[in-house]
Amino acid sequence: MNEKLFETALGIHSPWFIAGVDFDAGARRLTIRVDFEVGSRFAVAAAEAVHPVHDTVEKRYRHLNFFQHECQLNVRVPRVRLPDRTVRLVPPEWAGKLAGFTLLFEALVLTLCQQMTFSALARLVGTSAHRVMAICQHYVEQAVREADYGEVRKLAIDETSRAKGHDYVTLAADAGRRAVIFVVEGRGADTIKALAADLQAHGANSNDIESVSIDMSPAFIKGVTTALPNARITFDKFHVIAHASTALDATRREEQRTDPALKGLRWTLLKSRENLTTTRRADLDTLLANITTKRTARAWMYRERLREILSRQQIHVVRAMLRQWCTNVMRSKVGPMKEVARMIRKHLEGILAWVHTRQTNGFLEAINGLFQAAKRKARGYGRFRTIRIVIFLLAGKLNLSSLNPYVCQPT
Repeated sequence: MNEKLFETALGIHSPWFIAGVDFDAGARRLTIRVDFEVGSRFAVAAAEAVHPVHDTVEKRYRHLNFFQHECQLNVRVPRVRLPDRTVRLVPPEWAGKLAGFTLLFEALVLTLCQQMTFSALARLVGTSAHRVMAICQHYVEQAVREADYGEVRKLAIDETSRAKGHDYVTLAADAGRRAVIFVVEGRGADTIKALAADLQAHGANSNDIESVSIDMSPAFIKGVTTALPNARITFDKFHVIAHASTALDATRREEQRTDPALKGLRWTLLKSRENLTTTRRADLDTLLANITTKRTARAWMYRERLREILSRQQIHVVRAMLRQWCTNVMRSKVGPMKEVARMIRKHLEGILAWVHTRQTNGFLEAINGLFQAAKRKARGYGRFRTIRIVIFLLAGKLNLSSLNPYVCQPT
């Protein structure tokens, strides 16, 4: 009775059957012995027909826990003799991609690793962090190798820090699917060349890339111009506004040296007005009432004006308004904001491209946030290989279900 119950629960069918069940309460382990019927023949990949059993080997597979108890399958696995007299092992259909695991156990690991650190999951399932990492690496690497980028036309490229200091990783994503497709160390022009080569290796043509959204890094600009020659470069408005916010904060820090009233207003100035509390909004209104004498107030007005300009959709109107904005800022005494004006003048066409394409790196910034949160939970990642695997698990939208039917298809 127990054997039939476990056969049904495990999805085991002829020629396989449950030969016995052992439960060790002290060790908190359930061991299920699996065998096959005498006289069975087995098919082998890349070999026609079914073949007789030559001999068997004992294999152990870690399966999903039985309630709170570790579950292990001890399987008598056949080796068959082929017509060319070679002998081949025939793993059962539930065997995982890595030795010692079932497909269901590997699917559980892949699912939970998107929410937990490798070490935490290893403690939960009772195996080593190294083996958990090995499962994720195997599936990620195979899924990435098999990915087809032939339909990719729009890219978003950004960098994220892998450690303190100036240690960076560059991410490239398919802007249409909002999925990371490439991860590489560094953030120079060579990273874009490596991206172009990777696109070619996955069925895409770098000449077919129509648009790329990046920040205003000279290295990224040079790399895209060289390696993706037909791509229209877009600098999304969020990067431009971020530069203006940085200039606003720099103005406040300069002015507060002689005006202590500006201390404590940093987040009041950097947050959107609609997100401020009533008290903070009153503080902002008090500052803006002195716009003729406070450079910080003028810097805030310049940033808000820039935000309003970039929300428009008429490209010729935006061009004229940006030029006038730059002229007004350059005539002002708000020094840090003048750097923003110079930047806009230098990259005007790329900024105007945002008005037309509305392509943004906002989702990449969100992915960066997810990765940084995962990095903090893991207390840092020492190897680039680990970083790459984590990023693809979090944001690659890989087709893992083609490798393991128990993994949910990404959306």
